[in-house]
Amino acid sequence: MKQITAIIRPHRLDAVEAALHALPHLPGFTVFSAQGHARGHGQNHRFDNDEWNPDSHQELVLIVFCKDADAPGIVDAIANAARTGQSGDGVIGVVELIDVVRTRTGERADAAL
Repeated sequence: MKQITAIIRPHRLDAVEAALHALPHLPGFTVFSAQGHARGHGQNHRFDNDEWNPDSHQELVLIVFCKDADAPGIVDAIANAARTGQSGDGVIGVVELIDVVRTRTGERADAAL
């Protein structure tokens, strides 16, 4: 089982959602807003943890739990739909999951997906 975490531009969400819904096996996904800093340094080269920082950017984080066999197709769908070719398109990470439990039913592992 895999967890796919993608950071994407907010205006690409509709395209990413359409690409994911077009896949034959998509177990569902979660999306939430985030503020982030791109690789490198911003104009002001500072970190402010208690006030708005003009170097930060609005981003969306998308999380998918899936079976191993489905991960490559999901990653490709997200990458192709999110890509604009410009700096700041985001990043996608894939990690191995030890276990998944569906809270409602108690199902575990692949059965929970």
